[in-house]
Amino acid sequence: MPLDLEEQEQLDQLKAFWQKYRNLITGVVTVALFAYAAYSGYQWWRNSQALDASKLYETMVSAIAKGDKDQTFRAADDLQKDFARTPYAPMSSLIAARIAADAGDSAKALDYLRWATKNASNDGYLALAKMRLVSQLIEQGSEKDFAEADQILKDKPVAGFEALWLERRGDWYLAQKKNAEAKVSYQDAWKKLDQAKEFPEEARRLLKVKLDAVGGIAQ
Repeated sequence: MPLDLEEQEQLDQLKAFWQKYRNLITGVVTVALFAYAAYSGYQWWRNSQALDASKLYETMVSAIAKGDKDQTFRAADDLQKDFARTPYAPMSSLIAARIAADAGDSAKALDYLRWATKNASNDGYLALAKMRLVSQLIEQGSEKDFAEADQILKDKPVAGFEALWLERRGDWYLAQKKNAEAKVSYQDAWKKLDQAKEFPEEARRLLKVKLDAVGGIAQ
């Protein structure tokens, strides 16, 4: 069936449009396809990484149950090296740091905690790593350790963990026998903690003990 004049004109306009913009259109479509392929590939990689990381984490848990510290640390190290972008890596580093500290290896504990503070993408793990690192440094007690702890505490607190930041600042003061400054930090932490109902009661009891040690809660 022959085209009428109007249809023929529309067809000619479409051909002219395609002739003028076909390279641009083809390029946009190609970029979109590449972007989709890259996204799909990343999703597959991320899922694969998470699965492999979870298996290695299970190996670590099994080693902990057996009391095998060497295998525990190897698993934590491998998770750092091969699966740093998964949540299992900072989680395992926090656990390994605790095991190392309990075994009296403070240097290894500090290494695990420092790694977690630099690589944790989850806010909860990041805050926990920083607060644990500050506590470990305060326990070490050298001038260099206090300086490193001070630098961490000057960072902006992770949202939702402001009370813990203030409490650790109080610990930092108290370890240097600056009781008046420690009392102020503990009081500020108490006010914040009182507003954060999600924190366990144990956290409040511990802070109350610290406050009592420096003169109690301001009324």
